[in-house]
Amino acid sequence: MNDNQELIDRGFLNVNVTSVRNIAPISEATVTISRGGRTIEVLTTDSAGQTITVELGTPPIEFSQEPTSLKPYAEYTVSVDAPGYVHTVIDGVQLFPQQTAIQNVRMNLTPPQPTQPSPAQITINIQPNTLWGDFPPKIPEDEVKPLPDGNGLVVLPEPVIPEFMIVHLGAPDDTTAQNVWVPFKDYIANVACCEIYSTWPEETIKANVLAIISFALNRVYTEWYRGKGYNFTITNTTAFDQFFDYGRNIYYNISNIVDEIFNTFITRPGARQPLLTQFCDGTRVRCQGRGMEQWGSKNLGDQGLDALSILRNYYGQNVYLSQAEKVQGVPISYPGEPLTIGSSGASVRTIQEQLNSISDHYPMIPKLRVDGIFDTQTENAVRTFQQIFYLPVTGVVDLATWYKISGIYVGVNRLSEFN
Repeated sequence: MNDNQELIDRGFLNVNVTSVRNIAPISEATVTISRGGRTIEVLTTDSAGQTITVELGTPPIEFSQEPTSLKPYAEYTVSVDAPGYVHTVIDGVQLFPQQTAIQNVRMNLTPPQPTQPSPAQITINIQPNTLWGDFPPKIPEDEVKPLPDGNGLVVLPEPVIPEFMIVHLGAPDDTTAQNVWVPFKDYIANVACCEIYSTWPEETIKANVLAIISFALNRVYTEWYRGKGYNFTITNTTAFDQFFDYGRNIYYNISNIVDEIFNTFITRPGARQPLLTQFCDGTRVRCQGRGMEQWGSKNLGDQGLDALSILRNYYGQNVYLSQAEKVQGVPISYPGEPLTIGSSGASVRTIQEQLNSISDHYPMIPKLRVDGIFDTQTENAVRTFQQIFYLPVTGVVDLATWYKISGIYVGVNRLSEFN
């Protein structure tokens, strides 16, 4: 870690501590934020498992607006202690100026002693952003893949958003690499935070997120690795796939964009599958064949182009956006229209029931009468949920809030561990 940077701007950090067994919050955890061995903040988590948001030094925003030899983000160490859990350290948490970083810390229970050995500490070292670090370039592939021809694999009639991505933390043939189960939206947000900068224009971020989603869904839809006999969905090696850094921090603005468009992908006429939308940084590495240059997409966003126009600049004027109708792992799909004051019916009842279940673990969310009527009490519960789970606080259950509620509801009721 380079601790000699001049930190003349300010960014923000919020730490969210939950149990690895499910997503139940851990309150009264002690969170220490340090840099270069010097303690900067000592915080305590609230009943939602969160710290207050603290302001910390960063390099100037100009460092992230064009390719440079100067690191555009500051790095911090987050250490977490909680009774009954293994001490956990996240090293290299990346903060950009004027952006809020969210560091999720999932803690392991300390096994009963002395029957089971317990590590004294779990350390996660966050790797550099791919625009800054040294990563192998993508090996070019066709953007449309042949579909499975049998062997027990079933071709879906249309793309489906999977509940989990099984990510192989290494090259495909590396049998020593670990496989981790990651909720789909968490996977997309993680990759986006690894591959681009959160200080870029919103439409540039959307364009890159759409490319990341489409690439991932192509691997899912075509059973690319399953068809080759592997037991995972995708790798985290940039030569083959997209970079995923297990345990790294994400950014509030990128997370919100992912929540809004996670079921949207890029395709073109005649291609039933999402396109394998490859990309490169466009400066150190130029794309071979058709692919989006990330720094070029930033420049187009600066010029005022929207996300689809940016994508068409690289993938062709006939690409368009489509939405997957089915999202796996949720009890009920989004009803299609936002729920707000005056809404009523089965969808409102579903939200009330799920919020009540979530409130068993997050008592800040008030209990509701399950009557299918979206009243002010329901709106207040939705607002509290949105505040806890890093969504825009509107009190309206839109697509992003619906699926976030569904995901948290499933998580707090799941007993088994998936990674």
